[in-house]
Amino acid sequence: MMNVNRYVLSRSLHFGQRLVSRSTRRAATDAERLQQRRSIRTQSRNLAYAKDLFLGQVNKAEVFPYPEIGNEEVEEINQLVAPVEKFFSEEVDSAKIDREAKIPEETLNGLKELGLFGIMVPEEYGGLGLSNTVYARLAEITSLDGSIAVTLAAHQAIGLKGILIAGNEAQKQKYLPKLASGEHIAAFCLTEPGSGSDAASITTRATLSEDGKHYLINGSKFWISNGDMADVMTVFARTEVVVDGVKKDKISAFIVERDKLGIRGRLAFSACEVSFDNVPVPVENVIGEVGGGFKVAMNILNSGRFSMGSSSAGMIKKLIELTSEYAATRKQFNKSLGEFGMIQEKFALMSINAFVMESMAYLTAGMMDRPGLPDCSFAGIVLVAIQKT
Repeated sequence: MMNVNRYVLSRSLHFGQRLVSRSTRRAATDAERLQQRRSIRTQSRNLAYAKDLFLGQVNKAEVFPYPEIGNEEVEEINQLVAPVEKFFSEEVDSAKIDREAKIPEETLNGLKELGLFGIMVPEEYGGLGLSNTVYARLAEITSLDGSIAVTLAAHQAIGLKGILIAGNEAQKQKYLPKLASGEHIAAFCLTEPGSGSDAASITTRATLSEDGKHYLINGSKFWISNGDMADVMTVFARTEVVVDGVKKDKISAFIVERDKLGIRGRLAFSACEVSFDNVPVPVENVIGEVGGGFKVAMNILNSGRFSMGSSSAGMIKKLIELTSEYAATRKQFNKSLGEFGMIQEKFALMSINAFVMESMAYLTAGMMDRPGLPDCSFAGIVLVAIQKT
């Protein structure tokens, strides 16, 4: 494995080490730090930016000045990128991962040592506390191996995100440090056979125990990324709540630990089925309010989609590199393929797609890094664009 001392953080030799010296940072809140890094806004946010685009209107105040990053963050990115690129170039054997359908333990350990399991987890919980923009840049690199990219994204873009954005302080203190270090892996359990990602139609149920101390979860979730290795799962289930004296079914979000009896998974495949048979979950493991799980699910999905743009851009650029190498050496009619106009046109189209995806991803990341509630529908546009690329 690579010598991770070249990628040392300012804490001692555990995950909490910092990649760059933080001595220049002030003890400020996350919002204050972001305001120092980003352009200062003098007006309220427009949450209909994406909607306006469909009406042929561009709200220039949202994108001009462009959400550029500050010098401090540029330095961070420069010091982060080189070691991660070196690791993926020298230590990641994608062919072996595909053959064995498993990420080797030594590769996972390298990812943990680089801090890639806690990129956006705040420093106080053991993470790197970096921005969406830095996360997007690193996602370009991790996309060079699809299995690793999915594992990392499922872990932090959606797996632990519920605890991060809606969990209480006790939940954050208990779970985030081990999730940020990679000691524990997270999964997001929403999808079911009959509902897909339609959270409103799930059938998994959580019933309050007679003593009122636990919820008992029953049901199955399908196509769960990291389902075979997750130690902590964010699980969505129907619960009975009383609203104005009337009993109603509402969705709640739960933190479920894998070691609880009754959890079964079809292993050896990262996206697998996870079943729950009377799995007891303490009432204190409800994320947010009982019955508030639908909102939690939507916030997680909306905030996690944007990074797929930079991942796709990274994949496309790597494919362009591999394809150009082939086109330069493959001969037809005494000419290399790269000399034919039709092939050159295809390269141009691939380059355009990479540029578009990269531009959309970083604009969205910059907008999400600004203080205030972001327009997550813009991240949805990025997702649709990826599917059509």
